[in-house]
Amino acid sequence: LSRRLFAQSGRLLSLAASQRRPMTSSNASSQEPGDTLAIDDDFDPDLLPLGDIRRYPNHRPLDCGQRAFLAVGSGVACLAAPWRDDMISAFGETTGEWALRRLRDDMLANEEGRRILAERPRIRTVEGGGSIDLEALRRLPEGSLGRAYADFLDRYGYSPDHRRTVCFVDDPELAYVMQRYREIHDLNHVLLGQGTDFLGEVVVKWFEAFQTGLPMCVTGAFLGSLRLRPKQTRRYLQEGGYLAYALRTGSDADLTINYYFERNWHQPLAEVRQQLRIEEPPNLK
Repeated sequence: LSRRLFAQSGRLLSLAASQRRPMTSSNASSQEPGDTLAIDDDFDPDLLPLGDIRRYPNHRPLDCGQRAFLAVGSGVACLAAPWRDDMISAFGETTGEWALRRLRDDMLANEEGRRILAERPRIRTVEGGGSIDLEALRRLPEGSLGRAYADFLDRYGYSPDHRRTVCFVDDPELAYVMQRYREIHDLNHVLLGQGTDFLGEVVVKWFEAFQTGLPMCVTGAFLGSLRLRPKQTRRYLQEGGYLAYALRTGSDADLTINYYFERNWHQPLAEVRQQLRIEEPPNLK
């Protein structure tokens, strides 16, 4: 049964990828084919063919049965192959509507959150359709937010453009909220001082679970903790360890999704943590 769900979920994802809309001319030169922005200010739904219910360029509408099947199938696939980011993305998008609505409301209640929702910035490189100049970030002073972010990307060989584009969230504004959450994930790693091993991912996922309420984060944090090695488990569970840090910081910190990172690359990382009420991470051997 699990193999069948895995295979059927893969077929749904492949179908979505094969049926993406062509890109608009404004971003065709800077993005991979089919990787249109989740929200496009030039997109006019009135120009869609009659009967097409897509609400933004990359939107893939699902009926209730398809959504339930993809949610279950991608969830099973995440257990079997936790490295499959396509399945993780699908599971997050098909199970997160309630949490995304609450998160959107929290953003609307915050001045900077409202600005982010209105301007809809993307944490992508200039070449990828965003505003990030990685060379400029690398030239920032040591200890600044932007320099720490660039160093993190370089250390692990990541690019901001690698984050998948949302397609299974029906509401365009909620699709942007999910996209924003996805694109600040690496910045949450930087703020929490965590690497990308299993322990670091579990710490960040617990933090994000408290911040967002997304089922994907809760299940990822819990199930990921079961895969920790013995030494990591000791550091995770001991008094004053990483689990206590993640739970305490996730519940006490201000929402990082309301922080306009792109306007504050020059700010010292220590000040950003203080502003967001994020504790320094524990230093456990």
